[in-house]
Amino acid sequence: MFVQTEKTPNPNSLKFLPGKKVSEDGPYEILNKNETNNYLIRNILSISGVTGIFLGEDFLSVNKEKDIDWENIKHIVISHINEYYAEGNESIINNKTNALDDSSYNEIEKKIISILETKVRPAVARDGGDIKFKEYKDGKVTVELQGSCSGCPSSTLTLKQGVQNLLCHYISEVKEVLAV
Repeated sequence: MFVQTEKTPNPNSLKFLPGKKVSEDGPYEILNKNETNNYLIRNILSISGVTGIFLGEDFLSVNKEKDIDWENIKHIVISHINEYYAEGNESIINNKTNALDDSSYNEIEKKIISILETKVRPAVARDGGDIKFKEYKDGKVTVELQGSCSGCPSSTLTLKQGVQNLLCHYISEVKEVLAV
């Protein structure tokens, strides 16, 4: 198996593409190896300098401390991924439990979520990250940036010029977008 890597806009995040399914249960971000029983994720989070993993449908984004060089950890991550899939595993996350229950959202929130999921999420996923709706209140939309987007130097620009402009264009009630 050949695991490809792609740089992301965040110099402290690298996207790993195993050419296989990664998450069958939506996007996940794991920052602490004690948050999971998955041995691949635990092994990667045990590498010195690794600060988190984001799992998308067909990729993993690995975040590292800024003073660690990618050349010191990239080959270790690739080795762990190759070993995991060589053992016959079809995906890393395969639970089907992460379905969004939108029954508690009002109409504006449902529109916001729809735009985030259809127009924004695919773009940030290409960069190895994700965006999640947190809250809408008094014209302000609060979102959480994950994966490569978390801590990325260009995330503020993306949030204001991209996400905020898009939401304000489609939903007149939205006045500002904030990240937690």
